[in-house]
Amino acid sequence: MNSPTLSLRHNHFLNGGATATSTIHIPRSTSTSTSRIRMSLQETGPSIAIVGVTGAVGQEFLSVLSDRNFPYRSLKLLASKRSAGKSMKFENLDYTIEELTENSFEGVDIALFSAGGSISKKFGPIAVNKGTIVVDNSSAFRMDENVPLVIPEVNPEAMKHVKVGTGKGALIANPNCSTIICLMAVTPLHRRAKVKRMVVSTYQAASGAGAAAMEELLQQTREVLEGKEPTCNIFNQQYAFNLFSHNAPVQPNGYNEEEMKLVKETRKIWNDMDVKVTATCIRVPVMRAHAESVNLQFEKPLDEDTARDILRNAPGVVVVDDRASNRFPTPLEVSKKDDVAVGRVRRDVSQDGDYGLDIFVCGDQIRKGAALNAIQIAEMLL
Repeated sequence: MNSPTLSLRHNHFLNGGATATSTIHIPRSTSTSTSRIRMSLQETGPSIAIVGVTGAVGQEFLSVLSDRNFPYRSLKLLASKRSAGKSMKFENLDYTIEELTENSFEGVDIALFSAGGSISKKFGPIAVNKGTIVVDNSSAFRMDENVPLVIPEVNPEAMKHVKVGTGKGALIANPNCSTIICLMAVTPLHRRAKVKRMVVSTYQAASGAGAAAMEELLQQTREVLEGKEPTCNIFNQQYAFNLFSHNAPVQPNGYNEEEMKLVKETRKIWNDMDVKVTATCIRVPVMRAHAESVNLQFEKPLDEDTARDILRNAPGVVVVDDRASNRFPTPLEVSKKDDVAVGRVRRDVSQDGDYGLDIFVCGDQIRKGAALNAIQIAEMLL
């Protein structure tokens, strides 16, 4: 469970401001007033544990909890042995990071996991047996037929049987980031015209590989600009000023694991084993938001103007589609934002009639692609 820490230097790069040098940073909410804190810290709220709190997604869990005034009566911060004992301040309270052990979940109502699949496989069932509801951000349980795979705006009914206060533990899986970002945009169109086939090309940011990859991208950029050989510890090739096929292992069928996640998870979330999905996933030198080009073929006709109207009214989606100004979604503009942005909405001219569309989607991989989606799942448990 070696979740990398995200230093304030990343926030300096993204937000143009931080100057502190502490290696552990708790993202602060936009408001730290005592009234806001009282709204979050409530005796009637559930007890929360965060597993992998020192990682990029773990820190974003805290940021989203604060931003959304999520009610909790207690908060337990869990990480590896090497981080245990370190102090963190969150919403004006001091917390001590605890080592994750089999006894960490006594009295915990909801545990948010983002510490990798091996940790989830070991400790997730232990937590469930203690009566804890686990929202897991890894791929460990996504394709388990007994575990709901949930995007709250897409298939909330999949977890309707799970609630806090019943005394029963449960596992709920967070989908892969690229799947969440894609289906946030495509599902409203699918509900209207039913997607027969979907072709996805992703352009995935460093954040998907963790805080250490984000740090290495910054380091490589400096090194290349200074004429030095780039440091390649996270990836086995230069990342700065380059792009390459996603670093996930390649399967016997020629697809990598990231691409097959999109295929399998889409079918499970939509409860449609017949929908045809293919994907090509590419790693690009962007800090923290993914972009995706999506080609859709429908069973029923759907013109681009109607599609645009559907997307404008879809929860969690914002349309950025200004042809006159050539302005469309960008990873930079959606970074640190909750909504998924959609643009380049146009009829697929390779298909007859209005049975095909092309769209371009951008979403923050750490936020909606991970932490925000998990917190929204937790909200549905209350």
